[in-house]
Amino acid sequence: MGTKTIISTALIGLLAMLAASPALGSDSIALSDTYLLQPGDIVQVVVWKEQDLQGDVLIRPDGGLSFPLAGDVVAAGRTVDAVRVDIEQRIRHYIPDGIVTVAVKQVNGNRIFVIGKVNRPGDFQIARPTDVVQALSLAGGMTAFADANAIRVLHRDHGRLTSIRFRYSDIEKGEHLEQNVLLQSGDTVIVP
Repeated sequence: MGTKTIISTALIGLLAMLAASPALGSDSIALSDTYLLQPGDIVQVVVWKEQDLQGDVLIRPDGGLSFPLAGDVVAAGRTVDAVRVDIEQRIRHYIPDGIVTVAVKQVNGNRIFVIGKVNRPGDFQIARPTDVVQALSLAGGMTAFADANAIRVLHRDHGRLTSIRFRYSDIEKGEHLEQNVLLQSGDTVIVP
């Protein structure tokens, strides 16, 4: 192993330790730009060099958040970056060169529901993409009396409720895999 390899390995280890350091906000969850904030999520808002303008903010059930100088900001259904830009523009009148950072601290609002003949029905917080089979696993699997081929996924999009059919036996055979959809916050899996 050459000197450059040893230095590179040590540098990678040091960077990993720094990234895990609580002082650098390791509790913040790294999410892609495609994650849409949900009511119940907690975000950390920081205005650079302004001690009084930083803290954790809860996204209210109505989808908004309140932040000093910015007032009420719509957050639910928007990306972290869109909320950051909105806050930055709102405080610009008071702090012309204000730089705002918004980071997701807790993903509490991203929930799905599994009901019916499963071992542990209820609501489940999801922090990563989850499909129907994974949701059934979270609920402890189906009971012996479940109708595995009559499962439905209820999904609401812009106020319109749709029902998606799910046949477990197809998935077991590796057929019609398109029905194993990725669930979105608020979706309900019904196992009759």
